[in-house]
Amino acid sequence: MTSSTKGTRGPGIFLAQFLSAEAPFDDLKNQAGWAASLGYKGIQLPTLGPQCIDLQRAAESQTYCDELNGICAEAGVAISELSTHLQGQLVAVHPAFDSLFDDFAPAHLRGRPQARTEWAVSQLKLAARASQRLGLSAHATFSGALLWPYLYPWPQRPAGLVEEGFAELARRWLPILDAFDEAGVDLCYELHPSEDLHDGATFERFLGAVGGHSRANILYDPSHMLLQQMDYLGFIDRYHPRIRMFHVKDAEFRPDARSGVYGGYQSWVDRPGRFRSLGDGQIDFKAIFSKLTQYGYQGWAVLEWECCIKDAAQGAGEGAAFISRHLITRAERAFDDFAGGTSSASRNRGLLGLD
Repeated sequence: MTSSTKGTRGPGIFLAQFLSAEAPFDDLKNQAGWAASLGYKGIQLPTLGPQCIDLQRAAESQTYCDELNGICAEAGVAISELSTHLQGQLVAVHPAFDSLFDDFAPAHLRGRPQARTEWAVSQLKLAARASQRLGLSAHATFSGALLWPYLYPWPQRPAGLVEEGFAELARRWLPILDAFDEAGVDLCYELHPSEDLHDGATFERFLGAVGGHSRANILYDPSHMLLQQMDYLGFIDRYHPRIRMFHVKDAEFRPDARSGVYGGYQSWVDRPGRFRSLGDGQIDFKAIFSKLTQYGYQGWAVLEWECCIKDAAQGAGEGAAFISRHLITRAERAFDDFAGGTSSASRNRGLLGLD
């Protein structure tokens, strides 16, 4: 089953973890055909690198965007959203991470953090225009991080440090949010450890710093919440008005006597918290899809494959059917409508003994 516009759309797949120089992951036509052959209806495209999309060209040329949509339609899939996770990371980088994150930037910008940030901001603005030309309504990104080295308060954080960090984060993102507003596209932050926006509390703080900007929204990924030991179902109840994207990713947390949420610097396979392929972890996807449907979510359900045990090909092959089984078409009428009677103000007053 795939959904209509009356419910969650899908299944989709995020291509970032699959790209390579080898077919079928070397260009958009091959990627679209591969995804369709597995049963996917949508593909979420990373925008850094040449395999999927020329972001600058897409921002400037409607003809090019029409060609991209045509390639996908011919294969039987649609572009669900674009992603600037890596570029978004570079909007805000603490100097401790400069060398590592330089790998995400063009070679001529490495060792030049200010120029790298300016390039990242320009990439996000290009993505806003490209999303608009492609007819998309939402976009995925990371917030970047200025405060992550100060996450755990020892020594205690100086008064005002967190406020200053979020004020600067907001200063950098507000022009980008305005560009997405002009394009009519929601900018969705994936709440993710290592980002300053990694849970509900940090998202609320950021939202306050950007004045409640209507385009500042959430990419909901329950796996990151499970690994932080958050209530990922209650999160939907609390933040559903801002949830505009959904990564379907599984995870498990197996507490032991050696390490916990922080992972003890261990490899993924040895950590108490680890990502798993769909159905192999602990996430209650039936409840998630039910809540999203209850609150009227109409975006895509997109597999992000990350697993420390199962091979990517197997995970992708199983993912489309898993998501399809969980899609819900929202009910158009109450199940007990057949027993309903006529209604009027006078009858209702009579039933209450008021007349």
